[in-house]
Amino acid sequence: MTWFLNKQSLQLPSQPQERLGDVLADVRRVEVRPARMLTDVLSGGYRSTFRGMGVEFSDVREYVEGDDPRSVDWNVTARFGRPFVKRFVEERERTIVFVLDLAPSMLHGLGAWSPRQAAARYCAMLGLMAIDNHDRVGMVVRGDSGPRYVVPQSGAGHVLRTVRDCVEMPASRAGGLADLITTVNARVRRRAVVFVLSDFLTPGYEQAIALSSRHHDVVAVRFLARELFDPPRRLLRARGPLGAHGGTALAPEQLCDFANDRFRAVWLSRVATWHEQHAARLGRCRVDAVDVEVPTEPDILELAKPLLTFFRRRQHRETGR
Repeated sequence: MTWFLNKQSLQLPSQPQERLGDVLADVRRVEVRPARMLTDVLSGGYRSTFRGMGVEFSDVREYVEGDDPRSVDWNVTARFGRPFVKRFVEERERTIVFVLDLAPSMLHGLGAWSPRQAAARYCAMLGLMAIDNHDRVGMVVRGDSGPRYVVPQSGAGHVLRTVRDCVEMPASRAGGLADLITTVNARVRRRAVVFVLSDFLTPGYEQAIALSSRHHDVVAVRFLARELFDPPRRLLRARGPLGAHGGTALAPEQLCDFANDRFRAVWLSRVATWHEQHAARLGRCRVDAVDVEVPTEPDILELAKPLLTFFRRRQHRETGR
């Protein structure tokens, strides 16, 4: 299943180009949630999932969901009546690398955001957590003349510039997802956490991502537009993504009648087969997968839920070792 829908088939206005401030404003809206804020929960999961234990005690802070229970400081907890955990100095500097696929198919979709816009918000969420944890952030993205590599560095200024590029870089037909991952394999020598953000509509990346998983902690974040899990019942135009039939040209558009029950059943069956093939590919490559269904309403909390679920799953797996 390698087709995506054109949002113009719903006669909707084209999405304006976003700016970094708009995306950060969306991401920071999670901070208005009362009680245990989603940002705290995400940050706790991020730390406990990717942070190795240090060798020197630093300080204590309040426990947040996702923290390792083994790090609880019971003396401080008993004194204040609420849980606190110990913090340690890092053994080594951690590196985060975004591999952002800017294929034309990422610009289309029937949700509140396109897959590209949803991916930009994930980069912003992860980037803000990286700033808080003093991590180095780098990026590999499609450019007009091939993959563009941003050397990982720390500091709020560098991280925000990297996130800005994730938001504002134009789509490109140059190269493919395999080329982006190959660039990481060639340029990033130190072990890193590599987030591959794509719709993964076209195969061909398996060998590159399998090689990358031998040296890095690779997380494949797949963005699913609405037509891949809840297509509206109406006549829509669809086309194959870049490279689906070889070359750099997109396949011609075709009309799809999603109001027809038989067509709809065949479409969803092919989507299910594609899901199975994707899961099998990543399983063979030993790569963690996060599937993000782009919501139909612009709800950043709903968009962030798959990331939180991933952190919890990783934390349970690491605790059980």
